[in-house]
Amino acid sequence: QVQLVESGGGLVQAGGSLRLSCAASGSIFSILSMGWSRQAPGKQRDLVARMTPGGIPNYADSVKGRFTISRDNAKNTVNLQMNNLKPDDTAVYYCHTINTSPAIWGQGTQVTVSS
Repeated sequence: QVQLVESGGGLVQAGGSLRLSCAASGSIFSILSMGWSRQAPGKQRDLVARMTPGGIPNYADSVKGRFTISRDNAKNTVNLQMNNLKPDDTAVYYCHTINTSPAIWGQGTQVTVSS
C-alpha cells in the first residue's frame, strides 16, 4: 500500500516561492501518475498539476508558468516548485495518486500567501 507524506508548506509573501515535497512509500511509485491538488477554505479541491510516470507534466491554467511539478522515481518523490505566489494560491496542498482506485492522498500541507 502506498503512503504519501507532504512537506514544505508555510507562510510566504506575495511574489515569493515555496517548494513542496511528497515522499511515497511502497515499490510501485514509478508506475504511478501523481498529482498535486489544493483546497482553499469554502472551496472545492482542485487539481493544479499532474505528472505521468514518464515525466510528462500538465498544469491548471491558474498556475501555468508559475508552478513546476517534478518527480524522482529513484527516490520515490514528487515535488511542486511554486514561484511568484499570489494570495489566491493560499490553500491546503495535497499530493495524491492519479491512476489508482481509489486515489491515495497525503495529509496535506498548508500554504499561506500574504499580500
